[in-house]
Amino acid sequence: MAEEKLNDVNEKEEGTIDLLDIASNLWANRRKLIKWSVCGAVIGLIVAFSIPREYTTSVQLAPEVGDNKASGGGMAALASMAGLASLSNGADAVYPMLYPDVVSSVPFLTSLFDVEVQTKEEGKKLTVEQYMEEDVSSPWWSEVLSLPFKLIGLLTPAEEVDPNHKLDNFQLTKEEDDLVKALRDRIVANVDAKTSVVTVNVSMQDPLISAVLADTVVNRLKQFVTDYRTNKARQDLRYAEMLNEEAKAAYYTAQQRYANYLDRNQGIVFRSAQVERERLENETSLAFNLYNSTCQQVQHAQAKVQETMPVYAVITPATVPIKPSKPRKALILVGFTFLAFVACAVWIQFLRPMIEEYKATKMQPGAADSKTIDKSED
Repeated sequence: MAEEKLNDVNEKEEGTIDLLDIASNLWANRRKLIKWSVCGAVIGLIVAFSIPREYTTSVQLAPEVGDNKASGGGMAALASMAGLASLSNGADAVYPMLYPDVVSSVPFLTSLFDVEVQTKEEGKKLTVEQYMEEDVSSPWWSEVLSLPFKLIGLLTPAEEVDPNHKLDNFQLTKEEDDLVKALRDRIVANVDAKTSVVTVNVSMQDPLISAVLADTVVNRLKQFVTDYRTNKARQDLRYAEMLNEEAKAAYYTAQQRYANYLDRNQGIVFRSAQVERERLENETSLAFNLYNSTCQQVQHAQAKVQETMPVYAVITPATVPIKPSKPRKALILVGFTFLAFVACAVWIQFLRPMIEEYKATKMQPGAADSKTIDKSED
């Protein structure tokens, strides 16, 4: 037991001594550490100022949550306890958890190509497609890395551009697919699973375009969900209106026949004439009842459309951002400085001693003599 305690004490002392040796070694090479850190800071400043500024606009909206007592039952309660309240909104297939997929879908993003925006500084009006192709800049190293591909593109024959080309979501061109990917990276929607609050973030290099596009994305998202949820009700409304028009025409026709019969047979007391009159009167009454019923169905369908229309509460509206969200220059500066410091410390403490030890063993005379002896034996 005593020996084990002594061994533990010795191990602790060796660990302390090792840490002290590392600290003293780094302190002895503090000038090199400072030089490497300054170089890292300079590289960090170059990188930070080379990245174009981007402005992010965030919009938060809370969609209407339906009553799930009748449709969800116990499963709705279990889903709510599990933090999946948005999955139990009745029979609605486009619940808030699918909003990010809707925003990142190809049809939704391609519908933004023709949105007209305006730059803040120059006041230039152009579409989103033109802005992404002409005014969006990238860091200098991306241009350097893409230079070989541009040279290859110059050597290969260019594809003919169809002047009558129309956007087809089923088959996009390479330029359209690249634009969709760029917009997908810049337009991001997130949903809080517990509160169902939808947050739409739009990042652009122009603050005004960022705000305008964020407002457009939110409005089109609301319109998409509204069209989906009211689609069945609007179909029922159109069908009820068609039945109402047919019933109205049938009622007017029956009413006109009855009036014409009365005009032609006024004062006639024959039994057959009375029977015909009663028959036409009953047909007119039935046509009126059907017409009245279809009018009520139209009113009910109109109320159903209004009932199924979702309501959104915009918690945070779109505003033009003042400060850029990217790049975070201070974080980049600290990160590069820290990485340079760590790299220098690793070089001083581990790599340089290993290289020196390797060189020393290689230059030992014994090793050289052993090599000559081996050669002579061979």
